[in-house]
Amino acid sequence: MKISNTFNNSSTITGFILLGFPCPREGQILLFVLFSAVYLLTLMGNGSIICAVCWDQRLHTPMYILLANFSFLEIWYVTSTVPNMLANFLSDNKLISFSGCFLQFYFFFSLGSTECFFLAIMAFDRYLAICWPLHYSTLMTGRLCTNLVISCWVLGFLWFPVPIIIISQMSFCGSRIIDHFLCDPGPLLALTCARTSVMEFFWAIISSLLLFIPFLCIMGSYALVLRAVLKVPSAAGQRKAFSTCGYHLAVVSLFYGSVMVMYLSPTSEHDAGIQKLVTLFYSVGTPLINPVIYSLRNKDIKYALQKFLEIQK
Repeated sequence: MKISNTFNNSSTITGFILLGFPCPREGQILLFVLFSAVYLLTLMGNGSIICAVCWDQRLHTPMYILLANFSFLEIWYVTSTVPNMLANFLSDNKLISFSGCFLQFYFFFSLGSTECFFLAIMAFDRYLAICWPLHYSTLMTGRLCTNLVISCWVLGFLWFPVPIIIISQMSFCGSRIIDHFLCDPGPLLALTCARTSVMEFFWAIISSLLLFIPFLCIMGSYALVLRAVLKVPSAAGQRKAFSTCGYHLAVVSLFYGSVMVMYLSPTSEHDAGIQKLVTLFYSVGTPLINPVIYSLRNKDIKYALQKFLEIQK
């Protein structure tokens, strides 16, 4: 009763209630075990790629350096949501503080923005490697690779702070209940006291720019790659080129497909259950799947991991 009274008082904002996945206590414990396993597998999968690239000198090339940085990003991306989700499964009140909510909001979207930019520069790297193979080493230098990586992180973390700060300054009314497992703009804007159509429009614009600019770069890079590959006379050469790009396109399809479904249509049109499932897929599912996609058919990664594990034994 005390919590309810606090949250009905719009003059004092102490936090929000993240409903997560409502179910009986036994179901909450089962979900805790399931997502704990998923989280550990994600850390192990992405961590193993980082270890393989750091340990094997042969993998100290732009392609694998970008992959290691991408895996490092994925670890932090999943960490921005899952630990709090796990705590909520075992919590009775499911409270998240006001500052904790907006910190999660900022880091989740900043890391997601960084992922968009990383996918674009990884596509650019493949374009240089396939379309300009003889000049690749002089074009994609270590310095350029480092600058691209830094640019991704800086742009990612500078994309959303202004709108997030604006939303945090708004007045919130009502129950303070967020029917989600994380602090997302749609449910948060629905709790504001005043109508937020201008803020929703602004959020839609910057989200669309974030998604479309890297996506168009990716599609442009692979259109040029496809044109170059089709000119390769041997079928074996074509298969090798397609294999090199195939896993990256799979990751792009999984991530962008789910994110575009979520954020390129009005959030209010999505049922709460659909929002949770789609968000769960790109925020938890793709970081788990990505190491499998990248290492399953990559002989260099598998060989480096085997050697690394043999040494550890």
